[in-house]
This record gives sequence, structure tokens and C-alpha cells, in this order.
Amino acid sequence: MPFHRIQHLLHKLLPGTPQLRPVEEISPPFGSDLPAGSLSVMACHDCDLLNRFPERVTRTVLCARCGAVLYQHKPNSIDRSLALTLAALILFVLSNCFPFLAMKSGGFIQETTLLTGIHELWKQELYGLAGLVMLTCVLVPLLQMVGLLYILAPLKLGLRPAGQAARVLRLVQEVAPWGMMEVFMMGILVALVKLGHMATIIPGISVFSFGALIFAMAAAFSNLDPPMLWARLDLRRYA
Repeated sequence: MPFHRIQHLLHKLLPGTPQLRPVEEISPPFGSDLPAGSLSVMACHDCDLLNRFPERVTRTVLCARCGAVLYQHKPNSIDRSLALTLAALILFVLSNCFPFLAMKSGGFIQETTLLTGIHELWKQELYGLAGLVMLTCVLVPLLQMVGLLYILAPLKLGLRPAGQAARVLRLVQEVAPWGMMEVFMMGILVALVKLGHMATIIPGISVFSFGALIFAMAAAFSNLDPPMLWARLDLRRYA
């Protein structure tokens, strides 16, 4: 259906609909002297305007209509994200190998790790809670870190991306809401306050490494440049 017919129907159904323009009529914000093949088209998340800009930009791109941020250049994205992911993996190992908390009461000291805490929940027949903690605080973070290493390591070494890198990146993004280490850490802090009058609570190395792991993972994801990453993972450019 021609574009003017679509626009006419929209105005009949929704009288307040703003005038639309096809992509070909949108002026690129960086000038019109660029070849058509070097332009990318992105819809604004706020006003839905289609904006065209070069595929490789080194500055922040704003929407031509409302000024919303469409793309923000992140220098050394792969290097920073890879370094932070490796640091997060080391912190993850520390969090699961050293004592998490120790309770001292009447000369008796009882230490626990993250995995033994999950085991104790299972022994108390709290299967759902044990599985949820295992999923959100162990399996999902580990999957995210291994997935990022699988994606970023070949790109850093200048090699061809792994065959399933695009699917792994999509999986990492989809499981991100299930990573709830921050909620678990908040629960630990609440428990420390409530149990403080019953026994002496001694935080272990794992508590501090787990807290640092939360910030390392957040920094690794914040330094990712998804548009650039998706472009680098396109296997057609290596054919």
C-alpha cells in the first residue's frame, strides 16, 4: 500500500496523528553527503521518529525531533566489558569458595557458604526457595559471565565470532531479569540486623566479594555497546 494511503487512513482513524514521513525523506543528522549504504536507521523510543545516521559514530546521537538519546558511543567497549567480566568471574569463585557468614554464640562458631545455605534450605524442605536462590544467585550470573566471555574473547583476539555468539548474546539479554544478586544481598543485610541481638555475626570474605561481584557485573553490562556488538557478530561480514 502506498505511503500516502497509509497516512490518510491513520488520519481518518486517529485525527490527532502527527504527519509522518517515509525513511527516504528523513535527513540524516550528520549531513546528506554520506552514501546510502553507510547509514543506519533507528526509531526513537520516545516519539517513534525514524532517524538515519552513519553506521560508525564516535559521539552521542540524539533524536532530530525530541532530543532523546538514540545511541551513545562507548569507547573500548569490548576491552572494558571483557576485563570486568573476568574480574566478576574471579569474584564469583571467591564468593562460592569462602565462608559467607559466621555466627558466634556462647563460644560456638558456625560458618556457612552460599552453597551450604542453599543446601540447608533444601534440607528444610523449602525446595522452591532453594531452587530460586540457586537460579538467581548462582546459575544465572554464571551463565551471564560465561556467555560474555564466549562472545567477547574472540572479538578481542581479532578472530571470527563464535558460531552461536548471536544466540548466546540474545540468551544473556533475556535471562538478565533473573539475576537478582542485589535482592539476595539486601536480604543478607536485613538478616544481619535482625540476628545481631541473638549472636555475633561475623561477615566472611564471601560477603565482600559477593558485593563487589554485583558492581562488577553491572559495570560490565553498562560498558557493552549493543549496536556495535550486533554488527560485529554478523557472520555475513566475514564471508
